[in-house]
Amino acid sequence: MPLLTGIRVLDFGRFIAGPYCAALLGDLGADVIRIERVEGGEDRYVPPVADTGEGGLYLQMNRNKRCLTLDLASPQGRQIVRQLVATADVVVANLPPATLKQLGLDYATLSALNPRIVLAAVTAYGPGGPYSERPGFDSIGQAMSGAMFMSGLPDAPARAAVPYVDVSTAQALAMGTLAALWARERSGHGQQVEGSLLRTSLVMGNSVLIEQALKAPNRVPQGNRGFTAAPSDLFRASDGWLVVATIGQAMFERWCELIGRPELIDDPRFADDEQRGNHSQAISELMAAWCAHRSCNAVLQALAAAKIPAAPVLSPQQALDDPHIRAADLLQQRPVTGSAQHAPIAPHPVDLSADPAVFARSAPALGEHTDEILAELGYEAPAVAELRKQRVV
Repeated sequence: MPLLTGIRVLDFGRFIAGPYCAALLGDLGADVIRIERVEGGEDRYVPPVADTGEGGLYLQMNRNKRCLTLDLASPQGRQIVRQLVATADVVVANLPPATLKQLGLDYATLSALNPRIVLAAVTAYGPGGPYSERPGFDSIGQAMSGAMFMSGLPDAPARAAVPYVDVSTAQALAMGTLAALWARERSGHGQQVEGSLLRTSLVMGNSVLIEQALKAPNRVPQGNRGFTAAPSDLFRASDGWLVVATIGQAMFERWCELIGRPELIDDPRFADDEQRGNHSQAISELMAAWCAHRSCNAVLQALAAAKIPAAPVLSPQQALDDPHIRAADLLQQRPVTGSAQHAPIAPHPVDLSADPAVFARSAPALGEHTDEILAELGYEAPAVAELRKQRVV
């Protein structure tokens, strides 16, 4: 039996941070109900990829959920929410505090209805500061943590194309939610679990900020080269790009032997990781010259034999076709609801040997489970038909 069987989660989230947290709980067996506007949420169709119109982001973030459409602004919709909250264990929402309160989804309101409820809330900036009420997406975390500045070139910052701040925030929120559920087993009471995109991004880049605070090196961006070791960079082989990460004296010495330059081991410029980072351009130039006339596969095999971490830089299609990704089943072909298509959905990020995560259902069609969920609350078919006529559901 999945770990979270019997746990009900109400998902009011949109886009990534909230919905992915709820999806992770669904992977572990929770009954997750996505509550969505009658006309469909703004995150459902961005960008449309499926025959049915759903976007790739929606298909990933909303597996293992049922979908209830609901007009939260209507009195009848609010009453349905109150009934659901009474049956729920967790509410997930990535909305500003004022909006949560307006919708009756703030912790004070929820806990008055159900003292055992856990509210998992995500905002862009977190509480306590002048930006707390501002909205935001993944890129604000990248920008304000220093990561975007450090990832670019001296004349231009660079944004990561993948939403790593959103996804990491969702994973942290899911961990906090599990801790709150565990604490509830002892106390009998729920609590609020709160995360923010900015908080997550500062955690991820904290070591750079610690270095700046204690040593003030005032580092400037230098493209793909590492700051504290070398060679740690992207290199172009004769038929493609690869990334190399060389850290520590033993690994550096093996690299020197690999490229036929053992005298570099005693070069004072390269005495330790810090010095190699300070002179990383010279090391990168040597590695680039060594790679230029070799195939990517030949370079990777040589580096693997020298026990130096390296990997090819894959295009999205190459990632889909990669033999290791396929053999390890790291992208699993899952059906698209209402379509003959299948989509490659990344599984739960960790495996539990005794209690594995499950894929119980694909991301739901709009309102697919509205009648079913309302019936569980005691609504008869004529009452549901009337609610649908009034566009409450």
